[in-house]
Amino acid sequence: MVHEGREEALSERAQHLLRVLIESYIRDGMPMGSRALSRESGLQLSSATIRNVMADLEELGFVASPHTSAGRIPTDKGYRFFVDTLLHVQPLDQAAAAEIRRQFDATRESSKELIATVSQLLSSLTQLAGVVTVPRAQQASITQIEFVALSENRVLVVLVYNDREVQNRIIQLERHYSPDELKRASNYLSEQFRGRSLPQVRQEILRQLKETHAHMNQLMLDAISVAQHVFEAGATEERVEYVIKGETNLMGVAELSSVEKLRRLFEAFNEQRDFLHLLDQSLNAEGVQIFIGHESGYQILDDCSVVTAPYAVGDAVVGVLGVIGPTRMAYERVIPIVDMTAKLLGAALNSRR
Repeated sequence: MVHEGREEALSERAQHLLRVLIESYIRDGMPMGSRALSRESGLQLSSATIRNVMADLEELGFVASPHTSAGRIPTDKGYRFFVDTLLHVQPLDQAAAAEIRRQFDATRESSKELIATVSQLLSSLTQLAGVVTVPRAQQASITQIEFVALSENRVLVVLVYNDREVQNRIIQLERHYSPDELKRASNYLSEQFRGRSLPQVRQEILRQLKETHAHMNQLMLDAISVAQHVFEAGATEERVEYVIKGETNLMGVAELSSVEKLRRLFEAFNEQRDFLHLLDQSLNAEGVQIFIGHESGYQILDDCSVVTAPYAVGDAVVGVLGVIGPTRMAYERVIPIVDMTAKLLGAALNSRR
C-alpha cells in the first residue's frame, strides 16, 4: 500500500506512541488516554506532550476519539500504517506450528473434506472465522469419463479428476444414445482426454469439431458430439465456493456485537458472491494479503479485516485461504498462521496428485 506524503514525516516518537496505542487497543479493546499511553510507552514525556502528538496523529487520520475525553483508538489508516511499517511479524510459535503440521499429517480425507478441516483449523488457532476456497476444478486433470443413460435423452456424466475427485452433472442431448453407444463414447473420450485439464480438453474438442467429418468414423462423431455438451465453455466451470468455519467466534467481538450487523455479515457469507470477489483478488497476490476495514470495498466488512494467502498445486494457484475478524485483531499472530497453513495445504494437495 502507498502511503500519503505526510505519513512519511511521522517522527520516531510519533510512530512509537502509535504502535503502543494500537498494541494496547488490540489487546484490551479500550480507548487509550494520554496518561496510560505515557505509562506504557516507556518514554519520559509529559501528558501534555503526548496529547499534542495524539492531536497530530488524529489530524493525519491515524487515530480517532470515539467520545470526548475518552482516549483514542486506531483508524483503518492507523492499522494500515501499523501493519505495513511498525509490525514485526515473528515466526509462528512452536506449539501452533506443531498443531498445524499434526492436523495435516493426521488427515487422510478427500480434498473437499481437507478444505473443511483446514477452515476449522484456521478458526480454532485464531479464534476468528476461517475461510478456504475449494480448489478450482479446471486446474485438475481428467482421469475417467463415464455416461449413464437417463430418460428423455438426458445423460448423467461422471467426471473423475486426479483419480479421486468425482464430479457429476446431467446433460441434454439431441437424440437418444443407447447404453452401448455411451459406453463406446466414454471409452474413446477417456482415452483421448486422460491427463488433460479442462482448458486443454475444450481446445482439443474445438480442433476435432473443425476436422472434416469424412475423416471421422461414427464412433468419433458420436463421442465428440456428446463431449461438446459435457465440456462446452461454462458447463464444467464449478461455481467457485468456499468453506467458512467459526463464524460464531465473531459474535464475541465487541465491534461486531450488533445483532443487525452480525445478521448482515452472516448473510454476506452465505450469499458468497461479493465475498468471493474479494478472495479472488488474492489469487494473484504474492504471499499474505491484508484487507483492513473499508479497503475491502464492501460496507459489510467495514469493521473487519481479512488476512488471506493463495495456495498452489504444482505451479498453479488453485485457491485462497484466510481469516476474517475485527480490525482489532492480533495481526502478528494471524499472519504467520495464514502463511504457513497456505503452504502446507498446497503441499498436502500436491501429494494427492
